[in-house]
Amino acid sequence: MECSSHQERTSDSWDISSAEEGVKKTHRVASQVLAESMDLSAHRLSVKTSAEDESEAADGTFSRGQSVCDDTSSELQRMATLDPCRLTSQNSFRGRGALSRLVSMVVTLRDWAHKSLQEEQERPDSFLERFRGPELHIAPSRISINRPDAHDGNNSFKIKKKCDVFILAPADDLYYRWLFVIASAVLYNWCFVVARACFDELQSRNFIVWLVLDYLSDVIYILDTCVRLRTGFLEQGLPVKDLKKLRESYFHTFQFKLDVLSILPTDLAYIATGIHVPELRFNRLMRFSRLFEFFDRTETRTNCPNVFRICNLVLYILVIIHWNACIYFAISKSLGFGSDQWVYPNTSDPEFGMLSRGYVYCLYWSTLTLTTIGEMPAPVRDEEYLFVVFDFLVGVLIFATIVGNVGSMISNMNATRAEFQARMDAIKHYMQFRKVSKELEARVIKWFDYLWTNKKSLDEQDVLKSLPNKLRAEIAINVHLETLKKVRIFQDCEAGLLVELVLKLRPQVFSPGDYICRKGDIGKEMYIIKEGRLAVVADDGVNQFAQLTGGSCFGEISILNIKGSKMGNRRTANIRSIGYSDLFCLSKDDLMEAVLEYPDAKKALEERGRQILLKEGLLEELGAAGMGEERVEEKAQRLEAGLETLQTRFARLMGEYKASQQKLKQRLTALECRTRQSASGFLSDGNDSTTDGDGSRSEVNITL
Repeated sequence: MECSSHQERTSDSWDISSAEEGVKKTHRVASQVLAESMDLSAHRLSVKTSAEDESEAADGTFSRGQSVCDDTSSELQRMATLDPCRLTSQNSFRGRGALSRLVSMVVTLRDWAHKSLQEEQERPDSFLERFRGPELHIAPSRISINRPDAHDGNNSFKIKKKCDVFILAPADDLYYRWLFVIASAVLYNWCFVVARACFDELQSRNFIVWLVLDYLSDVIYILDTCVRLRTGFLEQGLPVKDLKKLRESYFHTFQFKLDVLSILPTDLAYIATGIHVPELRFNRLMRFSRLFEFFDRTETRTNCPNVFRICNLVLYILVIIHWNACIYFAISKSLGFGSDQWVYPNTSDPEFGMLSRGYVYCLYWSTLTLTTIGEMPAPVRDEEYLFVVFDFLVGVLIFATIVGNVGSMISNMNATRAEFQARMDAIKHYMQFRKVSKELEARVIKWFDYLWTNKKSLDEQDVLKSLPNKLRAEIAINVHLETLKKVRIFQDCEAGLLVELVLKLRPQVFSPGDYICRKGDIGKEMYIIKEGRLAVVADDGVNQFAQLTGGSCFGEISILNIKGSKMGNRRTANIRSIGYSDLFCLSKDDLMEAVLEYPDAKKALEERGRQILLKEGLLEELGAAGMGEERVEEKAQRLEAGLETLQTRFARLMGEYKASQQKLKQRLTALECRTRQSASGFLSDGNDSTTDGDGSRSEVNITL
């Protein structure tokens, strides 16, 4: 008994010890697995293989690839969900579940930092995106400078990627900014080089500043030559990026010769003559074309072209007056200051010895001479007479140019107002001639005032008629985007139908109290409200049932000819303008022409019209009459199908008839040939000669 009890106690203790050892082993295995998972997660967080990088790069080619931050956040979130049951620990970062809580905090901080640092890209408007379509990516040409020649012996087995060459397009903003820089350098040379050549004191007083500015402009000139070598042009509508073609195109122009002359180092002659000879830099004036190009592009880009033209004209006049003043001072210097009454006074006089006084005096003399508005001392010598005559001729041309250009600019600036005023005056004259009531005349004048005050007197169709339909439609959509986005018929329609409808819209403006349509009138147009408020009123015109605001459309029921409508093609409501209202009008013919090729849109419009008619009780149930109409339509369709079958059979019969006729003609021709051959053989046999008994010969003629 004792042995058995001892054995039982021994077995029990062995079972307990084995269980404890199993639990310890289980804990050890679990700790190892957790440590391996932590190491693996840390390794995933810190290390990225090349295969992952390549896969991310491949995904980024076609869609938005995940960033490193996204991958890291996904791993952190996975670690945070490893042990969700441990989140109930009392200590936040100690004990069981501390790792997951720490990782969740890192994820939260990362998301907050990512949202605060990264700006969201502005999403394109879906309405415009559907109309414009996806952006066009130009495919590389078959022959490109970026692809090595396959027939080249040196590169036959080596294909290297080359970066795209830097090409400036003349329409880019960067090119326009560069034009401003080079135009400033050209204008500096045109103004100061001539002045320094004539006024010695101006050159000698600040020669260091002039040297710095001169060589800075030379650097700009050299850079401009490089820019011209990289300025692209269009060939078959696409920009040319071949450097060889760009160089050849630039080298064969006359401007290249002028550019080379303008950067010749004529300053090297300073070694022999000294630095106070700015006449050596007169070749820098030959790059004047860049100044004119900058003015042309500015006139195209500015929103006030007439003002810019006036400023440009004033600048030209000032440059001419400046040059003329410098030439007058140079002539006076060559003839001798104070030698006669015409030349500049003697510089020994303190009053006329200062540089500022000398330039202002010459500028005053040049202005009076060229504008011919003042009296100056008469010339004495022949050279002086010739110069004054030349100045008078130039002055006459300048005066004519000023009068002509300023007059045309002012007329262009007021062209819109003059045209609008002419139309208004014509209507006023007509109303006075027809003795229209004063109340109606006042309403018409107020309507014109509203158009001019709100800048709605411009005829958009006339202004945009020179543009292609695609650009006209895009401009109309951009201008009236907020209105068109509210219209249900435009929200789901195809891009082609959108273009058709937008181009056919006609703007109309209604005065307060005007009826847009009356109940029972024959409907010929539908309307889309752009701005203003309209009221659906009763027959008395006072009681309002509803109000329509911007984006609403009405009138499509009467122009769709919905089957079963009690009103037919007549208006079903009275609509009146509460204040001034801007509407778009679409006529019935234009709408039917537009939806002819888009049956789905037509069905949607008809379905919407049926729903409105059902709510108002103006839709009749299609009974026997409706079935009769359907039967008539079915009969018409069957007749059309039968007619098409008959036409097909008739065409087949005509083909067979023509083929049989051709064969019959061929057989008749062959039979005629055979008959002629047989007849000719018979005649040759009938012409045989016979001999009589007396030895004489006779011929037998057989005539058929």
